[in-house]
Amino acid sequence: MHILVLDTIHGGREIGDLYAGQGHVTDVVDVYTGTTPEIAENARTWTYDLIVAPVHLDPEHPLLQNRNSPVITHHEAVRRLLGEKLPHPMIEITGARGKTTTAHALAHLLPGNGVLHTSTGTYAYPTKEFLGKRSITPASVLSAVQSANQMNGWLVAEISLGVIGSGDLAIITSAEDYTFAAGKKFAVKEKIASAQHAKRLLVADGIAGDHKKVVHIEDIARCDGMNCTVELDGLRFILTNPLFILPPYRLPLMLAAAAAMMLNVDPTPLNHFAALPGRMSISHEKDIIIVDNANTGTNIMTTVCASRYARHCAGARDLTLVIGQVEGDGAVCEGFSAYQIISAIEKVCPTNLIWVGRMPDPGSDAFRGIRHRIDAHCTTLEEGRRAAVEKTDKGSIVLAVKTWR
Repeated sequence: MHILVLDTIHGGREIGDLYAGQGHVTDVVDVYTGTTPEIAENARTWTYDLIVAPVHLDPEHPLLQNRNSPVITHHEAVRRLLGEKLPHPMIEITGARGKTTTAHALAHLLPGNGVLHTSTGTYAYPTKEFLGKRSITPASVLSAVQSANQMNGWLVAEISLGVIGSGDLAIITSAEDYTFAAGKKFAVKEKIASAQHAKRLLVADGIAGDHKKVVHIEDIARCDGMNCTVELDGLRFILTNPLFILPPYRLPLMLAAAAAMMLNVDPTPLNHFAALPGRMSISHEKDIIIVDNANTGTNIMTTVCASRYARHCAGARDLTLVIGQVEGDGAVCEGFSAYQIISAIEKVCPTNLIWVGRMPDPGSDAFRGIRHRIDAHCTTLEEGRRAAVEKTDKGSIVLAVKTWR
């Protein structure tokens, strides 16, 4: 076949190379930064047997217009390329919020050898050996599957904007919805559509789905304070962990426990699961409590939650907030806008404020409303942390910068 693969930045190159390795003729186009102008120009007029486009691409992109060729997503292309050579169990996790924590919690439960692939990195279990760091685009699952197969182990893979549908279980961690692809697609709808080939689908509360392969979290797990009860097929466990009290952890841990039950795995090791770095983890410096909640999922809700947690742990209202989004960083599909950042600041009411990343445009309402409250402006999370430690004499510090780590 003659195949057109769009978007070299988010995994198109790897997909194109694999198709070429199977004997197909492939044209791979950079649709965002224009590094393949000649191929892009030729692609406008050439006829293709198949077009592979990322789900986040504007469906009205010129290279998708007036085509009779079938168009599939990167997710679907990876599913086809993987075929039947899969690790078992293989669990795919997607969602606007909580997918990284869910993935780590589930990997904590699975016995034997395996691979955990998330936005924080790819790790071999049970040693937690760092194998490298790749994006969570669908194409990155290809190498993660290879690593898991080499050790005859399981795979837990975090994937952006949908699942591949190849594994034993797919999980959608959040009902939070937003538009993407130039505002023409809705995230939850696309994520559900991506799971059409999944053997089983576990979904967070608030996500509709009455297909027999769909399992709703509320049908397996329920929380009461530090306790979480999970029940399935006559088996019942009561798990206890202080993290169940924290909203950013409650649902991910419930999903991990429910997934374990569906996979016939003991969920009780969750009793000893600890907070992840950058996800409400606590450290101390100068007798000051630092709550680190700087990650790709940082938003208003998690910032407010982290601030409440910090004040509770410190026993004082004095709080330095380090907030923003590192320029050129953050999540692929959704950022932390200046207005969202300001809304979080207004809700938290910090004693000191450290802004990280791009400031609102001078002259804008956002800038005028915030400029006199900012105690320091930094470009990176680490700079912001140092500035906060210097300016804080008592109370706590909250790191709420949206960034890849």
